[in-house]
Amino acid sequence: MTEPTLRPDLPDHLSIDPRSPHHVAAVFEHDIGIRFNDKERMDVEEYCISEGWVKVPAGKTVDRKGKPLLIKIKGKVEAFYR
Repeated sequence: MTEPTLRPDLPDHLSIDPRSPHHVAAVFEHDIGIRFNDKERMDVEEYCISEGWVKVPAGKTVDRKGKPLLIKIKGKVEAFYR
């Protein structure tokens, strides 16, 4: 028998950038999803549930280091494990 894997609680503020203080590597070992204004989004780079915002890439625009420029969108945010 296999034991079910224990998933850590999803934090209120999470970022996919490993250099961010809001990056939690244990969460990314599992597949997570973000629902923003009742629609699932696949392009979220960072979110905060309590403040109600997500950061997503602004098209194909990149900064001088080659990272995408992010815009903050406010609304209802839900994070969940798939």
